[in-house]
Amino acid sequence: MASTEKRKLSHIHIGIKEDVQARRVTTGLEDVFLVHRAMPSVSLQEVEASIDFFGHRLSAPILIESITGGTKRALRINAALAEAAETLGFAMGVGSQRAAVEDPSLEYTFRVAREKAPNAFLIANLGAPQLARGYGVHEAEKAVKMIGANALFIHTNPLQEAIQPEGETDYRGVILKIKEIVEGLKVPVIVKETGAGIAAEDAEKMEAVGVRGVDVGGAGGTSWAAVEYFRAKKAKNSLRETLGETFWDWGIPTAASIIEVHQSTKLKVIASGGVRTGLDVAKSIALGADVAGLAMPLLKPALKGTKYVTETLQTVIDGFKTAMFLTGCRKLEDLKRSQVVITGKTADWLEARGFKPEEYARRRY
Repeated sequence: MASTEKRKLSHIHIGIKEDVQARRVTTGLEDVFLVHRAMPSVSLQEVEASIDFFGHRLSAPILIESITGGTKRALRINAALAEAAETLGFAMGVGSQRAAVEDPSLEYTFRVAREKAPNAFLIANLGAPQLARGYGVHEAEKAVKMIGANALFIHTNPLQEAIQPEGETDYRGVILKIKEIVEGLKVPVIVKETGAGIAAEDAEKMEAVGVRGVDVGGAGGTSWAAVEYFRAKKAKNSLRETLGETFWDWGIPTAASIIEVHQSTKLKVIASGGVRTGLDVAKSIALGADVAGLAMPLLKPALKGTKYVTETLQTVIDGFKTAMFLTGCRKLEDLKRSQVVITGKTADWLEARGFKPEEYARRRY
């Protein structure tokens, strides 16, 4: 088994067996309050959650986030996730396709997504560190073609790479390589963080080179420093174990990252990083996200099968529609214009960074 494949398999095992959630930092969504309407003036049955996402109609603003690929065990996971995406009309991203780009015998662990979801909006995935070491338009096209993707994620994970003993930490020139891929691909490019959030400054750079959207991947959910901590602990690598412990809670909280990107760019925003419920999805949309993504809550259900993934996601969409109803919102456009109260550490963060949380409380629809 190749080293990349072994690493992907270890990530799955750790995600299942260990507690890799953030410990001291939160998503900030607990500081976000939607204003309850005692007279909502809408029927729950008429709440419409569908959205146009890069020209593709989704039944709800929900993305099944990138989880895995490139290892045999990933086949079952991606198949279950894709079948659920097809059934429910959601979007789906696959995990990093580096392993399959380097070893075509692993392509089937990704191709299964399109086989099981012929009509879904699928997002291919390559890593920013690989761009610095030579990946370009050719590899991006290969990843997109592999699953018949509608868009490409370029994931950025400097925190995880810094903790990994085999991590690739040279990000020099990556933004120019992203520009090259944007100009060479026919599908939209979306930059995706993996748990440490995206600041306004970086979002502006991405927008300037033609990136069409960002997946904020904020802090408060799964910590990839924690995942690498457990890998290091098993390998008895005390240095990397200490690094993982130190940076376990590093990053920009999800709610703050959504607002930073939304207020500083015109990019499409995917909210992820600790999104767990339909209420989290509703808060994210109200803050300015277009779509919200879930990953870790779907890992264990995916190992059981499509039925369990579908049931988990149905709970999320029911919660989302309930939140819309309770705020008097019939359409997503109403939710985006509805009043939001931002308190606590999230309000403090935004004020310290020069953003305007009070604007959300003044909105009407």
